[in-house]
Amino acid sequence: MSAEATIRETIEKNDVVLFMKGTKMMPQCGFSSRVAGVLNYMGVEFADVNVLADPEIRQGIKDFSDWPTIPQLYVKGEFVGGCDIVTEMTLSGELDTLLETNGIAFDKDAANKIREANA
Repeated sequence: MSAEATIRETIEKNDVVLFMKGTKMMPQCGFSSRVAGVLNYMGVEFADVNVLADPEIRQGIKDFSDWPTIPQLYVKGEFVGGCDIVTEMTLSGELDTLLETNGIAFDKDAANKIREANA
């Protein structure tokens, strides 16, 4: 299976996917750690794809999304963005709205605590 087919299948089979360096339990870069940390703290169930484990997936996801950096978050098949965008969306409440609109369970109190800590 090609990298593109693998990526497409992963995105289609999982409501939330984070293409990252490392895993959600052991991120291997600060940006991946931040996004995984937000999702973990908010209790979002997500599939993690370690791009360091497969160079074809690492380059393939950049080509697939036309986005040059890792991590990359997908919700219900749609590309959301990388670390800066996810951080901004978390702080503005847009991530809550995106998750709610797509029927993704998360801890609203945890999301509010993130915003309070960064106010």
